[in-house]
Amino acid sequence: MSSGLLSRIAETLFWTGRYIERADDTARMVDVYVHRMLQEPQADEDAGCRGLLGVLGIPAADDSRLDIGATLYQLAYDQKSQSAIAGAVMAARDGARSVREVISGEMWECLNVTGHGLPGQRRTAERLGPHVYLRFIRERAALFFGLAESTMSHDDAWRFLILGRSLERVDMTARLLLARMPATPYEIGWPMLLRACGAYESFIRTRSWTEESHQVAEFLLMDRLFPRSVLYTLGTAEEALAALDPGPAGSGRGDPARRPIGQLRTRLEYTDPQLLPEQLPELLSSLQRACRDASEAITERYFKYEQPVTWEQEG
Repeated sequence: MSSGLLSRIAETLFWTGRYIERADDTARMVDVYVHRMLQEPQADEDAGCRGLLGVLGIPAADDSRLDIGATLYQLAYDQKSQSAIAGAVMAARDGARSVREVISGEMWECLNVTGHGLPGQRRTAERLGPHVYLRFIRERAALFFGLAESTMSHDDAWRFLILGRSLERVDMTARLLLARMPATPYEIGWPMLLRACGAYESFIRTRSWTEESHQVAEFLLMDRLFPRSVLYTLGTAEEALAALDPGPAGSGRGDPARRPIGQLRTRLEYTDPQLLPEQLPELLSSLQRACRDASEAITERYFKYEQPVTWEQEG
């Protein structure tokens, strides 16, 4: 890193980006799933909860029926689990406190206020419904990353923050698309999936509505202009890694973190959309594997030091 950014600070920023993105994406997923279950009295509540947990990679108990209340606590309100929204927000807040010298005061204030506001938002949600809490999380995540964009120097510290956000976003989008694969326990419709990705209006405006499922997958994976698409996000991650270590020729071939991201980005750029339906399962698995490999390579290369931070482990 050209700036000589300390490994501890780089790692904290990387995981702050991941945790805030995780809270945002989880809030979007939970909102559409719970909204459907509450609006459809005939829906199988147990199957819906199991489907939601499955998307997020969280094992569900086999010996009892699941209900919305317990699942909401597990995914939204539990402050001790970094797989839950509240736990991810608090982990990001704890990390940001330790790197206040490299983020803006407004970014820290945003996270601090968000963390303190969670109990009150939960009480409001218990009276008015979970949408209130989930909307609060989405709005605060958007505010945090907006402040990062406009009040933080776009140096190596900023790049690690955006890199963490990008890897988490790609993984979460792949998980949502996997929920549409055959034999999933609780199938979500394509409009629900688009809303969970924050892509519904952009898709309608650019593609018009269609019942062709491959067009939705194509948009979420391959659109060059939508900032939450996988192709766009992989490009953002690759740019951050190239700036962190451009290498002698700037190719990135020798960078074990940049290589899997660049390979998937190139594959998506040149994939024939007509062949996407048959390639989709393998492609989504490759995306998750590339995110995991890149994260491990980033950790190995940039975050090696004697005392690891205690909050960085995934839930």
